[in-house]
Amino acid sequence: MAEEDWDIPEHLQPDPTEHGFDLDQAYRAVVGLRSQVPPDAFTARVLGTEREGSGVLIGEGLVLTVGYLVSEAESIWITTAEGRAVAGHALAVDQETGFALVQALGKIPLKPAALGDSESLKIGAATVMSAAGGRAHAVAGKLVARQPFAGYWEYLMEEALFVAPAHPSWGGAGLFGPDGKLVGVGSLILQQGEEGRRLDLNMVIPVHQLIPILDDLVNQGRRSGPPRPWLGLYATEDEEGISVASLAPDGPAEAAGMRNGDRILAVDGAEVGELADFWRAIWAMGPAGTNIRLQVSRGKARRDVTINSADRVQFLKRPRLH
Repeated sequence: MAEEDWDIPEHLQPDPTEHGFDLDQAYRAVVGLRSQVPPDAFTARVLGTEREGSGVLIGEGLVLTVGYLVSEAESIWITTAEGRAVAGHALAVDQETGFALVQALGKIPLKPAALGDSESLKIGAATVMSAAGGRAHAVAGKLVARQPFAGYWEYLMEEALFVAPAHPSWGGAGLFGPDGKLVGVGSLILQQGEEGRRLDLNMVIPVHQLIPILDDLVNQGRRSGPPRPWLGLYATEDEEGISVASLAPDGPAEAAGMRNGDRILAVDGAEVGELADFWRAIWAMGPAGTNIRLQVSRGKARRDVTINSADRVQFLKRPRLH
């Protein structure tokens, strides 16, 4: 999509007189990302093979973004606001937070964004969410909520940030707080009903989830410690509880005989009715490789299923360093 095709309406763009920091400096730290993923990659079926979004320069050639933009990428290009294009390498994708780091393979002569205090950001705080492309691709907004977010893809952010109005190109966009420091990276757009009206929100991954693992991601390519157990099971929650929406092909849950439409009643004998509790219960049973015991219903029948969990990373293509 050409930049002029999706410029933010001017009344939603940040007004420099209303912010006590250098907006242009923040915009310059946000770069464009374009990645190419092999057709046979594990994530290609769901996320596609050509992915495009943003990232934020946080160190010498080090770009922070959201994992789905660069997971299994065989090539990555980083583009600055001045039009400079530099090849990049997927240094790390953290499955727990959803953050990713891309290392530029050439020089990016820009000042990195400073990491802010996302833990202390108050509800109602003024924010600026910027995709690559400067002010025309930035939205002035506010923090409207901070609460857990459970994703169907075996994901849980215990204290996600929610901002409004929503940015239309949220993937990897930088969220800047009132002091101009980076407080999060855009992950999703969500709709919430409010008195008969729809409110669009962006879910943002807060940077305080990155700080404890940043050195590990840079130096080791992943966080220290054993990985979480992964089932390859996409689950949804409704008024009746949790059900299986689909299964990862050849994943642990499919191998154990789980089927689309199965209702999940309990984990290791403990009942679960909410998606967040379901993921917490699975991860509490042990690291990847642990046998996960589920009680499920299929039609009128109830049955016990034991899934030999796996490390999700083992199903993904490793990035190639060019």
